[in-house]
Amino acid sequence: MEPLRPKRLHPGDTIAIAGLSGPALPERRDMLEAGAAELEAMGFRVRRTMLVESGKHHHWRAATPHVQAAELNALLADPEVRAVISFTGGNATTAYLDRIDYDAVRRDPKPLLGYSDITALHLALHSQTGLVGFHADIAGPGLGGTWQDTNPERRAQLRDLYRDLLTGKLEEVSLPADNIWETWKPGRATGRLVGGLLDRLINVQASPYALAPETWDGAVYFWEDVGRNLGHVWNQLHVLRMQGVFDRVGAMVVGIPLDVELPEESPFGPLTVKDIVLDVLGDYDFPVLAGVDFGHTGPNLPMPIGTLAEVDATDRTLRLLESPVD
Repeated sequence: MEPLRPKRLHPGDTIAIAGLSGPALPERRDMLEAGAAELEAMGFRVRRTMLVESGKHHHWRAATPHVQAAELNALLADPEVRAVISFTGGNATTAYLDRIDYDAVRRDPKPLLGYSDITALHLALHSQTGLVGFHADIAGPGLGGTWQDTNPERRAQLRDLYRDLLTGKLEEVSLPADNIWETWKPGRATGRLVGGLLDRLINVQASPYALAPETWDGAVYFWEDVGRNLGHVWNQLHVLRMQGVFDRVGAMVVGIPLDVELPEESPFGPLTVKDIVLDVLGDYDFPVLAGVDFGHTGPNLPMPIGTLAEVDATDRTLRLLESPVD
C-alpha cells in the first residue's frame, strides 16, 4: 500500500491532546500544561479532550475501549482538529483497533503523534490506510516531561524540528543526534521507516491489522522497548525473523531501550541489547544503527512511519528524504 501522507498543518491550527491510552491523572496536570505550552510555542492551538480534562480512569486506562475509540473517531471526523497527540502511553490501544473509523482517516488524513502504546495505532492505521504516523513524543511525559528535563538548546531544536515537519517546511532533514550513535553493523540503506515499540508491533502482527509482508521490502525497521526481560525481547525478534521480516528489510535502527536487561539474580550476564540483537541477526548483513534518540528515555526524535529515509550505520547518520505531510 502506498503511504498516505497527512495534510500539513498551518500556524494557528488545532492539535488535540487526547486520552488514547493511559489516563491524564490529576497529579500529572503540570505535565499536561507544560506539554500544551510546547505545542503552543510551535504556533498551534491546543484542545484538551474530555478524557484528558476529566482526569478519570478505567482501571489503568483513560476509559473503556469503546469510549477511547469514540473519542479518537470524533477527532478524526472533526474538520477543526488538524492533528492528534496522545497525552501518554500505557496498555490500551490494541483493544480498540477494531473500533477505529478507518474511512475517516482516508477522507481527511491527519498527523497522529505518540510512541509506546501508540505504536499499535500507528501500525494499524498504516496497514489499513497507508497513513504516515508520527512516532514521536506524547504530550504529557514527553513534551511536558523529558523535554522539560533536557537543556534549553535541545528543547528549542526539537520544537523547531517538530513544527517544521508538521507544517511541511522540511523536505529533507538529518535527524540531530543528542548522544553518540553506535554502529552495530556497518553499511548504508534507503527505505521507508517502519516500526515502533517492539511489543506492540508483535501484538499488531498477531491481529487482523498486521502489516502486509511487502511493507517490509527494503524498509528501515526501527524499534525500542521498555521494562522487559532480555530473553523476551530476544524471543520477539525471533518471531519477526521467522515471519521473514529480516529477509526483507534494508536496515535496522535501534532506539534507546529502557530497563531491558536480565533479572538481577540471573547467572547468565552480563548481556546487553546489542548482544541479543547480533545473536538474532546472525549472518544477516544489513546495516544496524543503534542508540538513536527515540524510546522511553526521551526526548524522542520524530520517526514518521512510511517516510523515505536514509540510514548510514557506518557514519552514524539518519536522514529523512521527504516530507511526512502533504
